[in-house]
Amino acid sequence: MEIQVQKVPESERKPHTRDESQLVFGRQFTDHMFVMDYDAGLGWHSARIVPYGPFNMDPAALVFHYAQEIFEGLKAFRRPDGRIALFRPKDNIARFNRSAERLCMPKVDEGFFFEALKTLVKMEGEWVPKSQGTSLYIRPTMIANEAVLGVKPSSKYLCYIILSPVGAYYKGGFKPVKIWISDEYVRAAPGGTGEVKTGGNYAASLYASVEASKAGCDQVLWLDAVHRRYVEEVGSMNMLFVYDGKVVTSPLHGTILDGITRRSILALVQEMEIAVEERALSVDEVMEGAVNGRLQEAFGTGTACVVSPVGQFTYKGRTVQLGNGQMGELTAKLYDTLTGIQYGRLADKHQWVEIL
Repeated sequence: MEIQVQKVPESERKPHTRDESQLVFGRQFTDHMFVMDYDAGLGWHSARIVPYGPFNMDPAALVFHYAQEIFEGLKAFRRPDGRIALFRPKDNIARFNRSAERLCMPKVDEGFFFEALKTLVKMEGEWVPKSQGTSLYIRPTMIANEAVLGVKPSSKYLCYIILSPVGAYYKGGFKPVKIWISDEYVRAAPGGTGEVKTGGNYAASLYASVEASKAGCDQVLWLDAVHRRYVEEVGSMNMLFVYDGKVVTSPLHGTILDGITRRSILALVQEMEIAVEERALSVDEVMEGAVNGRLQEAFGTGTACVVSPVGQFTYKGRTVQLGNGQMGELTAKLYDTLTGIQYGRLADKHQWVEIL
């Protein structure tokens, strides 16, 4: 399948943000996007790069009613020599297909989709910002667009990739986040779609997020749906804990996202010869560990933040603090190491980086 290209006329190209310190997440988009269509019996077709703009969608499109939708998130980084690098993009595309399979959506050809993604990023290369900590966020998405009311897999799909220049996550330096642990609401249950990157998971988390904000916290840490006892993940991040000198994180058993950043951090931790335990960690261990010192650090991992230090936990009205509310030593080292690899300041021993 060839990719047809329709460029925006030079006179209609969007102005770039001159002051990159003013870039915010997901508010500005590049001039072009990649789009392709799927029809049952025909497969994927009409691959094209076109001017960024709205879609003409039928009000009965299945995505609006039964939420057949998946997406991914990855970044392009400007390196010191001016080249553009992607971080583990093939892993994101593979996860995109796993999400598609779980939601009865058609898979994409991973090789073709990777080439389409690279073509789009190269074409929009001038949008990749240059300042420390900035990047170009890449959002592949697939939605069901058959116009019919009925609970069934769609026979038509729209797949697209949009790009957004984003600023440094920590504009004023690292600020450890405050985490509210929910004992009433759950994010995902065994057998559900917790490991799928789909909008429904995020929509279901919003109510608890509002409750967390009312409690003066930044994000929600979810407990398992069966026992309401074991910590799983934060809505936008996988969670890792430095407990008794080991890095402890919830195992992948279908209810949490298989984070690309999580995988990378665990690999770096093992290289540092620090033991890793993928096991169920109880909320009591977290709360009491913060008091008795067994829990030395906690941090989240994700594409947007890379590594986000945690300064305190609130659970059932009780708040405990970690490290006087400051970022831990290992957390800082992991952030510096992974971002060093992403931006080209450190050697990439794992071949995670794809240079365009």
